[in-house]
Amino acid sequence: MVIDAREESALHQSAAEVRDHLQPGRDVRAVAGDVTDPAHLAGLVEAAEELGDLDLVVNNASALGPSPLPPLDHYPLDELRAVLESNTVAPLALIQAATPQLASASRPRIVNVTSDASVEAYPGWGGYGAAKAALDHLGAVLASERPGWRVWTVDPGDMRTQMHQDAFPGEDISDRPEPDSVVPAFLALIESDLPSGRFRLGQLDLVATAGGDS
Repeated sequence: MVIDAREESALHQSAAEVRDHLQPGRDVRAVAGDVTDPAHLAGLVEAAEELGDLDLVVNNASALGPSPLPPLDHYPLDELRAVLESNTVAPLALIQAATPQLASASRPRIVNVTSDASVEAYPGWGGYGAAKAALDHLGAVLASERPGWRVWTVDPGDMRTQMHQDAFPGEDISDRPEPDSVVPAFLALIESDLPSGRFRLGQLDLVATAGGDS
């Protein structure tokens, strides 16, 4: 398993926690960097090859954009380009970098983490929502082009994350669930044989229930 993040110390702490739960003979490689950097993406694929077969790509890295969230008629275009680069272009770039390995895998799977902002018109969320909507469509088209792959676009719902706090500066978001609350549903999904498609958290709960101890 290969994981990445921008902040190296937090990433290595997460890697240590993951390592404690891995089966014997499995390992996790932490590669810090920015997903908009092609060299970093190449490093992720290289690290995965060193650990064994590459059969799963999870695109979870994201960028919110300006905080507080601006209306579209005042949205800085350079910021919009950066949001599109992180949320749309970088996931596709990673998929392209991993395509040779995915094409030879027995169960190639891709998880693109999206948001309800990609389908709902929330004021202030135009930049982020447009980028996630584009990611949704990329996943749908890729699934039609690669019918042998599983391409899942997953909306986990609001999470108690720093990015979500940045979207609501000064507000109390303690009522939002912790990110690890949806981990069982994600694990059940990637172990399933559900067809490619877009899933919301409620559907993932059903997958987790059906998956039992997966």
